[in-house]
Amino acid sequence: QWAEADQFTRDALIVLAGSKEKGRTFVYWTEVKRIPSTDLATIERLWNKFSKGKFGYSVQKKKWRQSKNDFEAWCKKIGWTTTDGDVERKKRWFGASEFIYDLKKAPEGHLPLTSALRGTSLIKELLNHPVWENDDWKKEP
Repeated sequence: QWAEADQFTRDALIVLAGSKEKGRTFVYWTEVKRIPSTDLATIERLWNKFSKGKFGYSVQKKKWRQSKNDFEAWCKKIGWTTTDGDVERKKRWFGASEFIYDLKKAPEGHLPLTSALRGTSLIKELLNHPVWENDDWKKEP
C-alpha cells in the first residue's frame, strides 16, 4: 500500500501544480507554490496518520533541518542512499525500485519519494512550501 500511496501523492502533486493540464507528468519546482496549502495539508495528514508519524513531508522537513539543509546528508538520513562495494550512491527509482515500502523497515522520513533527477530544487521547494510555516496543516478541516 505504501508504493501505491507514494504514486498517488506524485500524481496528485502533478494535478495540483497544474502540470497535468500542460501535458507533463512531472512538477517543475517553480510550480510548487501553486499547490494549494489545504491540499498539501490533506496529503500530509494522511501520510502522518497512516504511518503513525514516520512518513510525510513534515517529517522530511525535520530531517532536512537536522541535516543543516545539506542534500547529501539528508539523503543518508532518510535512507535514499545505498552502497555498492565502496561506492555510495542514490537508490534507483527505475527498474526494480531500491526504496523501502515497509513501515517497519524504512527509516523515518523515507516516504514520500520526490525525484531529484532534474536537481534538488523540487524537494527543496516542497519542504519550503508556505503550508509548513505553522502547525495549521495538522488541523482537520
